[in-house]
Amino acid sequence: MTLLTLTSLRKQYGSVAALDGIDLSVTAGSRTAIVGPSGCGKTTLLRLVAGFDAPDGGRIVFDGRTLADSSSQVPAHKRGIGIVAQDGCLFPHLTIRQNIGFGLEAEASVKNARIAELMDMVGLDPAMLARKPDQLSGGQQQRVALARALARKPRLMLLDEPFSALDTGLRAATRKAVTDVLTAAGITTLLVTHDQGEALAFADQVAVMRAGRFAQVGSPREVYSRPVDAATAAFLGEAIVLPADIADGQAKSPLGVLPVDDVAYRGKGEIMLRPEQVTVMQDNGSDSSKGASGTITDINFCGPTSDVRIRLGSDPQGFSFRLDIPSREALAAGDRVTIGVAGAAHLFR
Repeated sequence: MTLLTLTSLRKQYGSVAALDGIDLSVTAGSRTAIVGPSGCGKTTLLRLVAGFDAPDGGRIVFDGRTLADSSSQVPAHKRGIGIVAQDGCLFPHLTIRQNIGFGLEAEASVKNARIAELMDMVGLDPAMLARKPDQLSGGQQQRVALARALARKPRLMLLDEPFSALDTGLRAATRKAVTDVLTAAGITTLLVTHDQGEALAFADQVAVMRAGRFAQVGSPREVYSRPVDAATAAFLGEAIVLPADIADGQAKSPLGVLPVDDVAYRGKGEIMLRPEQVTVMQDNGSDSSKGASGTITDINFCGPTSDVRIRLGSDPQGFSFRLDIPSREALAAGDRVTIGVAGAAHLFR
């Protein structure tokens, strides 16, 4: 069942089209991530859904009820939607108990029971209830912000880059905890992020946004493995894009003849490989059938991986690409290498 529907949504700021005809359907109980670079319009979209801004055109329908269109708008506090912002937006002068209970209208005993339930739900010690926000870690503050947003039992939760201010290790742990809580509660979630890995790990549905429009909407595996164009491919992760001549499901490319995921297309085009499809081994000259050959022109050690640039063939002006490879390969600039490819390349149509 579809819970949230956005149709031809538009928002203009002066001459800038922040949103330029957004269409999106969100299934009840699902998790959707909107991912894109800074300034692409993703936070503006979240503000329209929350009710903080009004659209200039289009429609927002939530559970069969029109929340906003170009002529009318339901106020934010009447939408039954929760939101967690990047910094949590906790009230610094209130205790954790007062923050979570803010806006809850109930008798003291009922209110305290709900607060205790929420603390347990987000995995926080009840002893923290008497503390102020500045006495908690960043991850704990975000869990409190989530508990406060859950307090009024919203059917839709909006997450506006809630993990971006956290350290890398804490970010992953907090994201996992938040995901588990929302899944257990069966709450439909809309996450806005510029972190591609976060979007792919969190969501059932990913919408890639660029210049106020969705470039592609699909499952995480679909948008990562079968992006619509090279720009989307590069934004979602490292990609090797190669020119090729395609026919009968095969592509003649600088890396040799490779299978492609489109057997119908014939002609010139571009194909894409993801780094996990590519292996790089030192070329001992014994077996040229294992893949294309190339030369490492630059290498930077980065701990578990090394950032290398490989030029194919012997032509100094030949095709080159960069790749992260495991640092266990003791390679150096100038080394000859063999490049192997596993699986089919993706053809951009």
